[in-house]
Amino acid sequence: MLTRPRILVRRPSPQLADGELTHLARAPVDPDLALRQWEGYVAVFADRGWAVDEVEPVDEHPDGVFIEDTVVVVDDLAVLTRPGVPSRVGEVESTARAVAALNIAGLGMQLARIEPPGTLDGGDVLKVGAVVYVGQGSRTNTEGVRQFAALVEPRGRTVVPVPVTKVLHLKSGVTALPDGTVIGFEPLVDVPETYPSLSFVPEEHGTAVVDLGDGAVVMSADAPRTAGLLRARGLDVVTVPVTEFEKLEGCVTCLSVRLRRPA
Repeated sequence: MLTRPRILVRRPSPQLADGELTHLARAPVDPDLALRQWEGYVAVFADRGWAVDEVEPVDEHPDGVFIEDTVVVVDDLAVLTRPGVPSRVGEVESTARAVAALNIAGLGMQLARIEPPGTLDGGDVLKVGAVVYVGQGSRTNTEGVRQFAALVEPRGRTVVPVPVTKVLHLKSGVTALPDGTVIGFEPLVDVPETYPSLSFVPEEHGTAVVDLGDGAVVMSADAPRTAGLLRARGLDVVTVPVTEFEKLEGCVTCLSVRLRRPA
């Protein structure tokens, strides 16, 4: 079994600017800048010792770079999702092939799927220790949550559904620090009392962090005050510009799927 921490990523489509939007007005997107920003994001993981597995491009799918939405990993289980908009359903099979290829190489993941009529976007799934918060909104429905819970609760997880009305995905509004503290931008958080440990940040783009291991996180460069607050908590904060993805309701969590976390 492979033990090195790994991420799945997918390079942005040249049609990125045509991606789906739900809560934001459409703004011009620079595909060349988006590619450079994506490369910088990926480099952060490579520099920290993560193995980077690039999933085959799906240039016909503008949102394909947001690979997090196509698979959710819980321990050694990879749950292939069923995205909540028809334009994104075709992204899942290439992700499935990538996980299968890694299994041949020794990764040892089990595979499961969300089946119709369930829908589930990975961006709606926030894991905090043994609790898994799952957002129910425009992309993830009740049946998707039910199927997901049936897959992960036998593995010792507790699934907590959370309504999502103010943002596209749950993790557009809240994510979690390595110590389990949930952070969010207050105007974007539905039902804040859901979370036993919640800390508000001062900037909209400060809500999303990805745990790099060893006390480090990566987050948007567009939230300098939040970065300062997290550094004051003792975290090693790495910031990256992701403006072109933020224009499409994306964030740093959307751009990768972690298959193994560092010890």
